[in-house]
Amino acid sequence: MIRWLKSSPTVFIFILPAAFFLAACGSGGQDGYIPKPKGYQRIELPPHAYTRLPDKHPYTFQISKYARVLPDSFAPNEPDWIFIDYPKNKANIQLTYKKVNNNPKLLKEYIEDSYKLAAKHQIHATAIQEQILVTPNGKTVTFFRLLGDVPSPYQFYTTDSTRHFLRGAIYFPVANKGDSLAPVIDYLKADLLELINTLSWRN
Repeated sequence: MIRWLKSSPTVFIFILPAAFFLAACGSGGQDGYIPKPKGYQRIELPPHAYTRLPDKHPYTFQISKYARVLPDSFAPNEPDWIFIDYPKNKANIQLTYKKVNNNPKLLKEYIEDSYKLAAKHQIHATAIQEQILVTPNGKTVTFFRLLGDVPSPYQFYTTDSTRHFLRGAIYFPVANKGDSLAPVIDYLKADLLELINTLSWRN
């Protein structure tokens, strides 16, 4: 099992919309009626099942049997950048890999880029939470949870500090409604944690 070492406090929270919501509820109709929230269609998801990543990359891990591996069409010169695509759910896990080459300056740049990419979603996120976890085989992973209607609810990066750097993120094509897609988000989170949990580097 993954060990969660540290959780940072929420990076930011927007409270103004909540204040307006509470004010609106307090000024409801005379009969005290409050409309029920809109319901969402039930999403059927298969039980989790995994297989080993089929392609040869500097990394390997378990992926869902219901996903397909696609090259990153936005980075044709990066053969180890891939999408783990879920066509039925219109979502994917995007992975970007970089060689560190025992270069602390490069490593610092990759880590800073990971924080910048998470921060890009501040316009939609109500909060960003950071956690540090350790996998069963001893890898330290920085894990981001982005709350709110965001296109990327979970992101992470991990490195051995000398040779390998891997960043991953769950992506939906557009900013999603967290309530409506909550089952899918939870499902993909489990697959993402399985990926992290079984990650190993190829020499």
